[in-house]
Amino acid sequence: MQNNRNFLFLVLCSFLVLLSRVDSVSEIHEANVAAQPTYASIHIGVILDLNSPMGTMADICLSKAHSDFYTEHSDYKTRLFLQTMNAEEEVEVAFAALELLKHKEVHGVLGPELSTEATFVAELGAKAHVPVISFTAKSESFSSKRNPYIIRTTPDDSHQAKALADIFQGFEWHEVVILYEDTEYGNQFLSKLNKALQEGDIRLAYMSAVSTSSKDSDILKELKKLKTFQTRVFLVHMNTSLGCRLFSLARNAEMMNEGFVWLITDSLSNFLYSVDLTCTDSMEGVLGIRPHVPRSNKLDTFKAWWKKKAVGLKPDMAMELNVYCLWAYDTVWSLGLAVEKILPMNSDLSNLSQSENGSNLSNLRVSPFGPKLLSELLDTKFEGLTGEFELVNRQLKPPAFEIFNVIGTGDRAVGYWIPGKGISQKLVATGESAYSTSVKNLKKIMWPGDTVVKPAGWAIPSTGKLKVGVPMKDSFTEFVNLQSDPLTNETKFSGFSIDIFLASLQLLPFKLDFDFIPYTGASGKYNGSYNDMLQKIVDKTYDFVVGDVTILANRSTYVDFTLPYTESGVIMVVRNKKSINMWIFLKPLRWDLWLTIFLACIFFGIVIIVLENQTLNSRTGPLQPHGQELGLFFWFPVAALAFPERNMVASKWSRFLMVVWLFVAYILMQSYTAKLSSIFTVDQLRFAFSKEYYVGYQHGSFVKDFLINDLRFNSSKMRNYSKIEEYHDAMTIGSKNGGIDAIFGEIPYMKLLVNRYGSEYSIVGPVYKTDGFGFAFPLGSPLVSYFSRAILNVTQGTNMTTIEEKNFGPGYPSGLDSINQESPSLTAYNFGGLFIIMGSATVFALFCSETSLGQRFTVTANSFGHWCCTFLYSNGKESRVQSLDHGDISTGDEMNAVELVRTGEVVEPQNGAADLPEEVHESNPPKNANSVTAAAPGELHQPQPRN
Repeated sequence: MQNNRNFLFLVLCSFLVLLSRVDSVSEIHEANVAAQPTYASIHIGVILDLNSPMGTMADICLSKAHSDFYTEHSDYKTRLFLQTMNAEEEVEVAFAALELLKHKEVHGVLGPELSTEATFVAELGAKAHVPVISFTAKSESFSSKRNPYIIRTTPDDSHQAKALADIFQGFEWHEVVILYEDTEYGNQFLSKLNKALQEGDIRLAYMSAVSTSSKDSDILKELKKLKTFQTRVFLVHMNTSLGCRLFSLARNAEMMNEGFVWLITDSLSNFLYSVDLTCTDSMEGVLGIRPHVPRSNKLDTFKAWWKKKAVGLKPDMAMELNVYCLWAYDTVWSLGLAVEKILPMNSDLSNLSQSENGSNLSNLRVSPFGPKLLSELLDTKFEGLTGEFELVNRQLKPPAFEIFNVIGTGDRAVGYWIPGKGISQKLVATGESAYSTSVKNLKKIMWPGDTVVKPAGWAIPSTGKLKVGVPMKDSFTEFVNLQSDPLTNETKFSGFSIDIFLASLQLLPFKLDFDFIPYTGASGKYNGSYNDMLQKIVDKTYDFVVGDVTILANRSTYVDFTLPYTESGVIMVVRNKKSINMWIFLKPLRWDLWLTIFLACIFFGIVIIVLENQTLNSRTGPLQPHGQELGLFFWFPVAALAFPERNMVASKWSRFLMVVWLFVAYILMQSYTAKLSSIFTVDQLRFAFSKEYYVGYQHGSFVKDFLINDLRFNSSKMRNYSKIEEYHDAMTIGSKNGGIDAIFGEIPYMKLLVNRYGSEYSIVGPVYKTDGFGFAFPLGSPLVSYFSRAILNVTQGTNMTTIEEKNFGPGYPSGLDSINQESPSLTAYNFGGLFIIMGSATVFALFCSETSLGQRFTVTANSFGHWCCTFLYSNGKESRVQSLDHGDISTGDEMNAVELVRTGEVVEPQNGAADLPEEVHESNPPKNANSVTAAAPGELHQPQPRN
């Protein structure tokens, strides 16, 4: 009994001791709780698919961001409380959003992953005034333009589209084929890309939509179809699983060989090593683009942590770290910074919401805290894992994009695209540089086929030879001529256009296999419509067309043309009508020139009378018999042309003026002759065209529409012809007999007409501008630039004349001589300079002959001239005398002449003294019969007998 009491006592003591300890522990715990600070908790909802690799990665990154943020900012008085809900299907996402907004009292929502799911959540957030933040959505439907409570911490795809367009432009790839995932996001990205390509003058050759449920056989069939195109540049915009399947099948279809170009967008490049590590095995040489994440110590620490964390994940959940995880990390940091700026310490959040009961959307809780959080988020800036975090237009500020090259199982950055600066090898540009699309400074790229040579971006299809359409015609076969060989049943193609094409082929940097295919209508003959023939390029019946195809603006909307290889323009040709005029000999000179010549003759005659006045009474000659001197001198200018005798004048100044007059008269006569010849050989037709005239045009030519639409001709006054002979016959008979009055045609055709019939036709009126003949190709065809350069070399080369003479014959005019109006007669103004020279010479002669100053000047000039001649003559004779001393034999007369020169005596000739009266010469005969008379310096004469 006693023992039982002792046992109970011990138990009671033990209980009391234990109770005292519990009380002390409780007191310590209460003291510790009382010592801890009070935080304001803000609930943020998170909607993720935790059963997917992307959802698993995002959940880990969000938790890590929450932990790191408050470890670094432990002094903050606010705390984010992330409430994560798992949702796989769209319906589950909707219920999760309602649960978070109605019952969890969240003031912001992160996620979900897909844009279609995020759109519905954003509508709920707008009703509850709660910002919905997505770090994965890029769809245009999830846009702040439609909902002010939407925030995207991802950049807009328009910047990526601009970067891709610059890459195409830099590599000079003017055509691209796009293979994209057939989803809403794929279609929306395509619209942005198409806009950027148009701004860069890049043509979207083909768009291939591939469904995520497509079988491999369907994808392979589509790839084989693309292989038949000329374009060899392919852009892939797909998710990782579909993209990896595509490249594996492309390798099997031999489309990863040399000459092909493959590019990928960030929809594939961001997850390139996340799901299928063997995906890059079939992507050797692919060029990709992805947002650039600048390296930092913080990022390196996070990557090291992620590698350790990824080891513990399930194999099916393992994912390589990508930029979406980093954007999720920075999003949590932006929320933590924004919340801290809004709530004061010890704030009571119970009054920040107004909850209402009910399960429908009309009873959704409205948060007054949401707008404040939204406003503060838009102003938040900091340095995150992805670099500078800043929201512009409610989405992440566009980052630089990294251009990388897939090599082996990895990749290598070859350059960058920087917003506002373009393509650059280095990320940091020094100084203010202009926007650049040049790829010359990019690092060396390894292209498909293990080559470093940049692919051309196009190639001849592997299906066979190119189909070249050629018009079949029976008119103007000088340009295109098709002749069928009855023995071999083969068609031979010739003509000017064909020769230009064949010559251009020789200058191309590659070989082109082709077959000429005649264009025929339903009847088997050419139907006359060039527009219908060009439409065959659009429906891919022909790869391109060669012939005398005129380059027109309306045609350039559906085909591309090379540079023209002929002259351009439409002209009018009329038939010459020779006019018979008995006074046509007066037409070369205008009336004022005739009058000027007549007055010049009178003036010239008067001057001759004045100059000859001193010798008129003492001399008699054939031009002044029996006192008719005055009348004869009036006709002297004309007589001088008919009788250019030396003895017509006696004064040396008269002879000087006669030389000047003969010079003037010679020029006038030659000009008159040339002008009269032009009048007789070139038709001076004053063609006053009227729209009442009948005009001809070439059958099947666009000239008909041009005459009706542009020149407003009446179609009833127009008649079409096919051959040059038909034109000629119609012009010969005239419109009154069923013919025509004029022809409208293109310059190359009309030059053939004028060349064949010579001076019977003239080109009159203005030249109506067109762009000449060219070869037609599909829109955006890369062959256009190659053929244009080749055509320039052909038309400017030495073989062009040979080609023209071969097809058009010798004498084909290389230029166009357009005669628009009658050539004007020559006027007095045209010869004004000539008459000024004549007048100046006349005044000078009168001055020297009739004035004392002029006479002294004449005497001085004569003396100086005689002295110069004598000096030169004496030097010559001294040299001759020295040669005689060495054995030369000379006559006595020569010795006498030398002696006279040495003594300085000069005997003036009797007939050369025109300025002295004849009596003076007769009264002073030479004293010595052996004396020498000189008619001019240096000229010796025999002695003359006395009278």
